[in-house]
Amino acid sequence: MFLNNRENISRTVVTEFVLLGFSDLPMMQLPLFCLFLILYILSLIGNALVVIMIRLDSRLHSPMYYFLSNLSWLEIIITTTVTPKMLSILISEKKTISFFGCALQITLYFLAGTTEVLLLGAMSVDRFLAICNPLRYTAIMSNQVCTLMMISCWLGSLFCVTIGIVFKSGLPYCGPNVIDHFFCDTAPLTKLLCADTHLIQTIEFASSCFTLLSSVSVTTISYLCIIVTVMRMPSAQGRKKAFSTCSSHITVASLYYGSSIFIYVRPAGSSSMDFNKVATVLNTVVTPLLNPIIYSFRNKVVKDVVKDAVKHIGATLGREVD
Repeated sequence: MFLNNRENISRTVVTEFVLLGFSDLPMMQLPLFCLFLILYILSLIGNALVVIMIRLDSRLHSPMYYFLSNLSWLEIIITTTVTPKMLSILISEKKTISFFGCALQITLYFLAGTTEVLLLGAMSVDRFLAICNPLRYTAIMSNQVCTLMMISCWLGSLFCVTIGIVFKSGLPYCGPNVIDHFFCDTAPLTKLLCADTHLIQTIEFASSCFTLLSSVSVTTISYLCIIVTVMRMPSAQGRKKAFSTCSSHITVASLYYGSSIFIYVRPAGSSSMDFNKVATVLNTVVTPLLNPIIYSFRNKVVKDVVKDAVKHIGATLGREVD
């Protein structure tokens, strides 16, 4: 229940929030901490290796891997924005986050998350051009165009995030200050505002719908065109190769789109917080780990680069031992 009385508002101004996290599972706090810590470390290592590998190996200096490198950076930002605080509240008696810390967390999370949604759409356009217009692909997807597409993703994300910040700025949080989540997500945070939140919820819902559904639409149309083009190829080997270059992106996009739509593209009040937590864990802990694995095991060029790197390291260590 919101406190609308001005006297109460002035007396109970919120300076920090309490994150309940998974407090309804007291016996699982330590196992969850160990599990999420391992996944977080592996996620950082995997995405960092993807970035380094793409940067150092000339075979990966192409638009597809440029976007993949940026995707890995975004995954590092997203999981680092959320996971360390989640780990902290799992093992600490103090489950609070400052008002500033909460504002910074929600801003970084949605800035990186929205950029990733738009980037997945841009990556589908890249695959469409590579398969449906291969003769002009190199000319169209120049370094300047790739950079411009990436900047556009960040600017589009900044615009969407700024809308929510503008409409929430100046509105008081006067209590209660308990968030039934493991990070400062927008829905439970909006419920704590001491004001009529109908307009804010409508704007945030519309923004989420536009961003997610537009990116999904671009991806869907791109892959429908790709399927039509591939099915016209006379060679079965050519069709297999074309589909293999897209399979990793389709898998990653499906995971991220699916969980994001489940959480954010639904009317307020229609969601279960327990299911939201599970879906958010998928977005912030599991998917950042799966992305480098999916792209490594389902991409021949990446596998070749990894094999060469392992051989080089093995040969170097062998010389040192001798």
